[in-house]
Amino acid sequence: MLKFELLKKANKKKGCELSRARLGTITTDHGVIDTPIFMPVGTLGSVKSISVEELDHCKAQIILGNTYHLYLKPGCEVIEHLGGLHEFIRWDKPMLTDSGGFQFFSLAKLAKFSDEGVAFQSHIDGSRHFFSPEKAVEIQMIIGADIMMSLDWCIGHPASKKQTRQALDKTTLWAERGFDFWQEKGAVNNLFGIIQGGMFKHLRSLSAGQLTQIDFPGFAIGGLSVGEPKNLMYEMADHTLPLLPVHKPRYIMGVGTPEDLVELVGIGCDMFDCVMPSRNARNGQLFTSWGTINISNAKFRLDKEPIDMNCNCYTCSNYSRSYLRHLYKSRELLSYRLNTIHNIYYYLDLMGKMRDAIRQDRFFEFKTAFYSKRQN
Repeated sequence: MLKFELLKKANKKKGCELSRARLGTITTDHGVIDTPIFMPVGTLGSVKSISVEELDHCKAQIILGNTYHLYLKPGCEVIEHLGGLHEFIRWDKPMLTDSGGFQFFSLAKLAKFSDEGVAFQSHIDGSRHFFSPEKAVEIQMIIGADIMMSLDWCIGHPASKKQTRQALDKTTLWAERGFDFWQEKGAVNNLFGIIQGGMFKHLRSLSAGQLTQIDFPGFAIGGLSVGEPKNLMYEMADHTLPLLPVHKPRYIMGVGTPEDLVELVGIGCDMFDCVMPSRNARNGQLFTSWGTINISNAKFRLDKEPIDMNCNCYTCSNYSRSYLRHLYKSRELLSYRLNTIHNIYYYLDLMGKMRDAIRQDRFFEFKTAFYSKRQN
């Protein structure tokens, strides 16, 4: 079973801003995770273009797999026969899987929701399938994830109060059923509940109140970064995080930019995931301590410097911006690998620096310096 230890909780005020940043550890069967943490996304059991050895070099502590996609390809039979996803992909550290809820949101035309679950067509071949909350947990148990997510109904923005309440009610019903099934099966690994409620504070409060009555080992906030303005996302997160148990991990799903991570760590979130570092890398967008650069820009054609002189990743230690631009413009596969290594390293190094700042009671100073570099 998961063990969460809260090591330090900031409670400092600067002007009208209050820091609620937290430092902790999550202990799982596959190792200890230092929080706050970012989880690289390995949708199909692979963080696109890089190996598990390279993830280790980037200091990844936990990665995320996608239940919907892994269920369709390679399928539960293959994963189970090969000894679970850890053994299949040769990753010996913690792993989290989502429930498929976000995929049913993003592929809404192929999905139909009911009290019983979600009926859907495969985006690959059109075959028909059904996820009940029990089946979503069962698939994740076969995958062998250290942290599993309850089936939820994620909705986009904007959505009416009626639509949002309907999705909330289904999410609560499915959470109860999924939890009961998980308990019946021996409470293998760890199951998190997902708070919904859209952009309505009273519905976020209702969802949090209902889900925290269930003894999940941790809780996630879903339904953010689904088209809403940035300030509204922060407002919903700031409202919802204090409603969750202090001594359990708090996870905001599918977020986000480096700025998002800094802001959300500051208000008390422990866990994050997003495809942005790997997806942006494949599009030539590289994260640096002063902001984002596009490596295809002509000004890098003769540039001998690394992407970021303050970065110690494999890419920055060995290659110039000029060479990386050449690879990207030539559509060489090596471009994806080297760019992804850098972006993943940048995200995880950023989290490490925030943990150090919380530990040393200087999170406000860290945040000020972080934004100051971006203005220069």
